[in-house]
Amino acid sequence: MRNLAKEACETCNPAACNSSTCEAKKPGHVPPHELTHIKHVIGIMSGKGGVGKSSVTALLAVALKQAGYRVGILDADITGPSIPRMFGVHRPPEGTGNGMIAPESTGGIRIMSLNLLLPHEDDPVIWRGPLIGGAVKQFWTDVIWGDLDYLLVDLPPGTGDAPLTVLQSLPLDGLVIVSSPQELAHMVVRKAVKMATIMNVKILGLVENMSYVLCPDCGREIYLFGPSRAEEAAAGAGIPLLGTLPLDPEMTSLCDRGRVEEYSGPLLARARDFVQKIAGRS
Repeated sequence: MRNLAKEACETCNPAACNSSTCEAKKPGHVPPHELTHIKHVIGIMSGKGGVGKSSVTALLAVALKQAGYRVGILDADITGPSIPRMFGVHRPPEGTGNGMIAPESTGGIRIMSLNLLLPHEDDPVIWRGPLIGGAVKQFWTDVIWGDLDYLLVDLPPGTGDAPLTVLQSLPLDGLVIVSSPQELAHMVVRKAVKMATIMNVKILGLVENMSYVLCPDCGREIYLFGPSRAEEAAAGAGIPLLGTLPLDPEMTSLCDRGRVEEYSGPLLARARDFVQKIAGRS
């Protein structure tokens, strides 16, 4: 039982913990590969799955690239990676004597994901927490990212081992939290915010995804998941609101076909606005 308590205390808030055996540690950032030079590391996080976090990550990466920045994506969603498929990247990283070189998308965005190391992209990754955390660290320490202005880290949903590893090990400049209009999603946003606060990681803002869809005939906004609660959710969690994103079938189709960089629809203008806000806060 003492061992279990010790393990539990390793992830608690030392300021609020009442345990006399608390061994919670401040984040110990791990140095990247010696040939990696990154100006800003931004985590993209969601409290639950199914809110479109990875597609928001992809959209932000495209907007940053089009703004002239050098961009990479570290896919830390080890058991559910989708970033390579969205960008049409299937070739494995190039191995060298110094480390692995992250492959680039057609538009020049560097990507590293466990799916690029699997024989088939639909092979399951049946790993326990320590292995998952170790893989995330290796994507940071063993991959040669080169010179980047922004590295976006696509975190798995929730507040488990992999997000904890990223928040503890990587020098994050901030987090973007992705949600959807449902009240349940807002409850788990507060969980994610509390985790970031405990780990002393700055929150850059909230993006409410799938806020509505435009009727193709009349252009009316249809709120599939209920009215937008973006302002309410951001205010309730005490974080800035970056904005909302509607559903766009064109964006979905291009992600499915590995051609997200070809997207030029209305979501891109909003993503550019988000990027300006992120750049001003990170």
